[in-house]
Formats: sequence, structure tokens, C-alpha cells
Amino acid sequence: MKIRTTLLVGLMAAALSGTSWAAVTAKFAVTLPEKSHQGQGVAKFAELVKDKSNGDIIIKPYYSGALGDDVKVTSALQGGTIEFTVPQTTTLTGMVKAYEILDFPFLFKNAEQAEKVLDGPVGQRLLETLPEHGLIGLAYWENGFFNATNSKHPIAKVEDFNGLKFRSIQAKITQETIKALGANPVPLAVPELYTALETHTIDGQGTPNAVIAALKLDEVQKYLSLTGHSYGAFIPLASKAFWDKLTPEQQKIIQDSAIEARTYQRQVARAQSQSAQEKMAKNGMQVNEVSDAERERMKQSVQPVWDMFVPQVGEDLFQQVQAQLK
Repeated sequence: MKIRTTLLVGLMAAALSGTSWAAVTAKFAVTLPEKSHQGQGVAKFAELVKDKSNGDIIIKPYYSGALGDDVKVTSALQGGTIEFTVPQTTTLTGMVKAYEILDFPFLFKNAEQAEKVLDGPVGQRLLETLPEHGLIGLAYWENGFFNATNSKHPIAKVEDFNGLKFRSIQAKITQETIKALGANPVPLAVPELYTALETHTIDGQGTPNAVIAALKLDEVQKYLSLTGHSYGAFIPLASKAFWDKLTPEQQKIIQDSAIEARTYQRQVARAQSQSAQEKMAKNGMQVNEVSDAERERMKQSVQPVWDMFVPQVGEDLFQQVQAQLK
């Protein structure tokens, strides 16, 4: 009788405190390999969620695009068949035009500027647009600054882009940026990229150093040029259909874990960027710097892209970003 009473009291206390006794298991779709900066961020997030929930919330990552590409899995989140993913913010521009502001070429000079914008009012403003699209944005992680690789020649000035067949994603702003630099955009998903470069269907592409190494693109590309032409942010997302079934305590655990994992993930991203560059150079890839003067010329060449997309993201949002950068 005493045992039964104790159990009843415990259950009542749990109910009153809002604690959920039901275990939760969720799928997390990850585009890159487990050892990538993206993959390690997800692993840390899953670990934190498990610890903070005392094992009541278990997140199972599926790495290397096992559940599909970013567009497919983001759609699956909206449909409630997958619980988490972490695409680059560019994936969201088809549903929320305002996210294109983060893809403006040469918008950020360094990672500190990017953090200021993403972790501040602008980033929060963008996150608040997602629930109506069936998504919950948890934080911003780092993909890194994009550098150009190709199989033809080093890119040291804007004219070196001329005529290159350059991989792009479906987002229009990315395609327009490549055109403005003088190259020809060829839309390709990540799983197709290695083969397209190997067979010379395309000449080059632009991604952060850590991604170039994770996808082993240095095996099929000869030149790495440190153009830093764009900054990529990852955005860990939860399915709103899944989110709405969680208790406020569970939601807080997940939110807090995504933010806590952010610091770790960014550290990994920056360390991997440097080590990847050194390793690829050691393995024979030719790495060249781009002078500040030539980078400014590249920035000037893409100003028509800024002019084209400011009306789409909204003049007020654009000015808010500029104010924060100043």
C-alpha cells in the first residue's frame, strides 16, 4: 500500500510540474557526413538534448543525405514525417524571401559581423517568419565563408570567373551572383556535385573549406581561391507538427540545446576550415589568396544583385542589417 501511494504521489507531482513521462524519439536529417562541422554540431545537439531530458528525448541523426537533400527533408519537416534538419538558410528563400538578405554576396567581412546579425534582432525577426510555414527555427550555426574552386586556373581577380561553368543551387540570388561575377551558373544538388566536377560537366563551385574537404572535392578540383564571396549559415529546424506535441519543458530543452550547441559547432567549423585548407594544400591543391582590392572589385561587380534583391527582402530589413554592421 505504501509503495502504491508513493508511486501515485510521484505521478501527481510529475503532472503538476509539467514533466512528460513519455519518451520521445526523433529523426534528424543531415546533409553532410558525421565528421563534418554540420554533423558534429548535430551530434553535440543530440547529446545535449539527451542529457538535459535525462534520456527522455532521443534524437537519431541520419548523416550524408541518407533521408534526402535539403529541399526534400525540409518539405518532410513541414509534412511532419521528419522531426529535424539543418539546411543552409538559402533553402528557405523559396518560402520566405526575407532570408535572401543572408545570401547577399560580400555582405559580411568576417564571422564576427555575421554573428552580430544572426544572433541579434535581424536573426530573430527572420526566425519568427517560419512557424506559418510549418517550421520552427532554433538558432543559427555556421557553414562558413564560401571560397571558389575550379579545374581551370586560380581566381585572383573578378575577370578570372569569366566563362567558368560554376555550380549553383536553385536559389535565384545565387545564380544571379554567379552571372554577375562572369561565370555560368549550373544548378546542382550536393549529391551530384562530385561526379559533375570529375567529368568536367562543370568547372568549379563555391563552398566553405570544410565542406570542400568533407565532400572530397579536392580530388577533382585543382585550384582553391580564397574569395570569401558569401557567408553560409546553417539553421537547425524542427517540424512544427512535432514541436506542437511537445511540452513547454521539452521545447525549452531543445531550444536551449540548439543554442548551446551553436558555440561548439562554430568552433568546429572554424577549426575545420583552417585544417581543411592546410590538408588540401598539402595534398596538392593550389591555394591562392585574393587581395582586399580585388575582393572590393568583386563586390562592386555584384552590386546589381544587391539592387535586384533589396526590394524582395524589403528596404527596412536591408537597412536594419546595414545599421547593425555599422
